[in-house]
Amino acid sequence: MPAIDRKSTIRTLLLLPFSALQLLTGAKSFLDNPLIGSRRLNTLGLHVARVRLAAAMCAWRRRRLAPMVRADWRAAFDRDGFVVIQEIVPPGEFAELRAAVLAYEGPAREMRQGDAVTRRLAIDPAMLTAIPALRAMLERKDLVALFHYVASFRTTPLHYVQTILSHDGSNETDPQETIHADSFHSSLKAWLFLNPVAQDEGPFTFVRGSHRFTPERLAWEHQRSLACPQTTDRLSARGSPRVPEHERTAMNLPLPEGLAVPGNTLIVADTVGFHARGASARPGERVEIWSYARRNPFLPWLGGDVLSLPGIAERRVNWLWSVRDRFEKYVGQPWRPVGRRAPVDDGS
Repeated sequence: MPAIDRKSTIRTLLLLPFSALQLLTGAKSFLDNPLIGSRRLNTLGLHVARVRLAAAMCAWRRRRLAPMVRADWRAAFDRDGFVVIQEIVPPGEFAELRAAVLAYEGPAREMRQGDAVTRRLAIDPAMLTAIPALRAMLERKDLVALFHYVASFRTTPLHYVQTILSHDGSNETDPQETIHADSFHSSLKAWLFLNPVAQDEGPFTFVRGSHRFTPERLAWEHQRSLACPQTTDRLSARGSPRVPEHERTAMNLPLPEGLAVPGNTLIVADTVGFHARGASARPGERVEIWSYARRNPFLPWLGGDVLSLPGIAERRVNWLWSVRDRFEKYVGQPWRPVGRRAPVDDGS
């Protein structure tokens, strides 16, 4: 056995207890965990068992959270996997909130994927102090209850002001434009669009009903778990599977639907469902308040998230960026600091 293979085998064996513990978490990479990516174990049903258990735990938590959520929002989400709420901010207040957010300058980070650049500003204590209406909106009881229901936990999402710069000087394809699921279990993403988004301007795109684990979806999960992670595409191998059209139709799912919306529209979705960023016909900017929450799917309790406590929750984004900066060699850091920017500042 070559020395490099021997070293790799020894390392895998030494890390086996850690790999086994990861089975009880949201770890999803078929490439990085030899148990999650084991064809033998997945033939026996390991991946599907994790999917089934995570889905059952999510449904159990949501049943306990359901009474707090507006019935029409809950019904739309349960049916489609997402809910669209227009004029989420009273129209008389939205213009002022939008102007304040777009004018705000703070430390920004950017990441390039293909021909798209994503810019994020953390919604942190400084921004919340400068824009009290933003804090009031994010703390609305009806929205908090909806976020909890979709996330299936009483957890505070990470909040950002996010700008998508499409067709930004690269010939590579934006991987977010391919229909995919974020993981094998439920998680929350939300977009409050500050400007209208037309059908040809990169709209949020979703396959209605794809958040449900039907027999067809479970069969697809089983088949994809048997693929060799070394030969499949990188994002699928790391647990965010891409969904070709013929596989979508085999699951009896409808066509992906781009959601063209006016400004002041909130979309809240479970991104275990199949979704993508729609194609953009021209260079442009899509600005939104973007929220994200994902916890260990196997936890039986609803709360207990210390990082959601006031005084901590609004500081997490900057802490996470700092930790990844410090340990970039080991965990990577795709988010590069670009100085103080406004959401639509071109840096000139």
